[in-house]
Amino acid sequence: MMIQKTLALKHQQVLYDKKWRKFLKRARIFRYVPFVQMALGAGSMAIGNVRPTSDFDVIVGVREGRLFTARLLLILALDILGWRRKNLDHGTAASDTICPNHFITRKSFTLSPPYNDYWQELYKRLVPLFGEPQLINDFFSANQNWVGEQLDFRDDLRHQKTASFLKVMVERLFQGRLGDWFENRVKRFQIQRIETKLKPLPGYQPRFICTDQELELHLVGTKKLENFLADFV
Repeated sequence: MMIQKTLALKHQQVLYDKKWRKFLKRARIFRYVPFVQMALGAGSMAIGNVRPTSDFDVIVGVREGRLFTARLLLILALDILGWRRKNLDHGTAASDTICPNHFITRKSFTLSPPYNDYWQELYKRLVPLFGEPQLINDFFSANQNWVGEQLDFRDDLRHQKTASFLKVMVERLFQGRLGDWFENRVKRFQIQRIETKLKPLPGYQPRFICTDQELELHLVGTKKLENFLADFV
């Protein structure tokens, strides 16, 4: 029994390492997407309870006033590369895909209640993938009261902070009235699509927030919370 448990733990660690290597290669995309200021690894990759079918959950921090522009450009880039988790993909269809299910600006750094054990454990373990250290620390500081402990950014090899030249140029191009016009257009389009897709899902109770400062669509329910807790008991 002890040998089986040891082998299972070893297999889990090998899977975890393989997943992280692939995740980090794909996370480089955040250096290139305009108006993305920060990216944090979340979900099973942050917590450590990965499975072969696990995807890559990401919290994305974007520039204020460009939330829907950043989301559209990121989704298009991920679709072109075949890396985005689409709709409610499960199993092998979701494996190793990136799921950017939470977009925030500085004004929405603090996670909206209600809080639970899952969110507390997750926010303690978030992994910075991209962004300036000061911005990441500001995000951690905004959440430390409800998390219950002080959170600090610690740089490691998984983190990148240098934006690409292309990203900087596009941001300059869309920083004025042209960018405001584009943001308003793509905002209406995306909200319409999201609301349409949620209608045929009466069995789900997602965390759904949609404002100019935050867009969250997270299908964490009671079953997922129970599975998470079971992995740590």
